[in-house]
Amino acid sequence: MLLCACASAPVQQVSPRLFSSAPRDYSLPNDSWSAEMRRLYDQYDQEPGGGGRWKRLPSYNRFLKYATAGGQCLSRLVQSRARLFTRNIKEPGAAFEYAIFINEEEKRAVCVFQAGHLLEGPPGHVHGGAIATIIDNVTGACATYISGFVLTANLNINYCSPISLGSVVLVDCAVDRVEGRKTWVSCRITSADGSKLHTEATGLFVSVGVSHLFTG
Repeated sequence: MLLCACASAPVQQVSPRLFSSAPRDYSLPNDSWSAEMRRLYDQYDQEPGGGGRWKRLPSYNRFLKYATAGGQCLSRLVQSRARLFTRNIKEPGAAFEYAIFINEEEKRAVCVFQAGHLLEGPPGHVHGGAIATIIDNVTGACATYISGFVLTANLNINYCSPISLGSVVLVDCAVDRVEGRKTWVSCRITSADGSKLHTEATGLFVSVGVSHLFTG
């Protein structure tokens, strides 16, 4: 979910030059990834997914900086130091390492997730808030891909078993139904081989126009 505290800032045309720098795609493999993380990434990056193909979603550390088109933006937001919550750590492997793949025909998203040492809650295990964050991120991406831009309205999570720091898990979610502006998504986090259930969740997302973030 995106928050904006500058709704009163003036709206102006932004030069395309502000969007010209080449971004880093954080969803691509780096040296911190374990062999298991890389294996699962390669599996979804190459294999067909049901009736369609899995499509990897690129992931950057800012929302507006790497826009592909011009248009109107809040100048104060563009010039701010804001960073996406899951991509604000410079050290590879320290926090959220993940890649999301979408299967449009099945209305599914799968995320390969490796949790770094900065996400600790119980000793040696991932904090529940970090688990909720990755669930919100993946279910929101799935809902957005199917229904357009959405915001989280409700998220229900059942924690079934802890996730060890440094381990690799699969976050698997699917759109259950769409009614008007509402999209319901279900989600499961399992071990890499699918044998152990870590977390179950359901989410409700509401479609909004991007301008809603700036005007309230």
